[in-house]
Amino acid sequence: MKSLLGIFSLFLICSIPALAQEKHQGGPPSKGFGGGHIPAHGPAPARPPSHAAPQQAAKYADRAGHPEAPHVHTNDKWIGHDSGRDDPHYHLDHPWEHGRFTGGIGKGHAWRIEGGNRERFWFGGFYFSAAPADYAFCDDWAWGTDQIVIYDDPDHDGWYLAYNVRLGTYVHVQYLGGN
Repeated sequence: MKSLLGIFSLFLICSIPALAQEKHQGGPPSKGFGGGHIPAHGPAPARPPSHAAPQQAAKYADRAGHPEAPHVHTNDKWIGHDSGRDDPHYHLDHPWEHGRFTGGIGKGHAWRIEGGNRERFWFGGFYFSAAPADYAFCDDWAWGTDQIVIYDDPDHDGWYLAYNVRLGTYVHVQYLGGN
């Protein structure tokens, strides 16, 4: 009997860590963005506007509970990447002046930020800088632990998009060199 009680106690002790782990349901998070979702692909090129619209502040919170920042829905729809090729915020006189990023791009290549800040951060020996126009969108990034995925920017030469897996938001980043 003592032997059976000992085995049962051992089984119970071993099962405690499994019970303490966070349970994940299949499918996307209920808020419809972020929460560990990694987009299968980057955004499509923006369509040029059919007429000149008056300039106004962009609104990104397209649904209740969504961030007031560029983000990606769990159906891989990129919200906020629609300003087109002529957006002066992302003009570079010398695109790719530090070369092109040669690490993995897109889904399947999540990188953990190892340090830095919005002006210069790094991972895996590669260095990047966020676009000044996007600084406010990465204020809540954890510069030593967040995972990001790099995507090509189809509209802005010399820029990439860094998608924050934890937050579901993204910013334009310029490659500064590395490996």
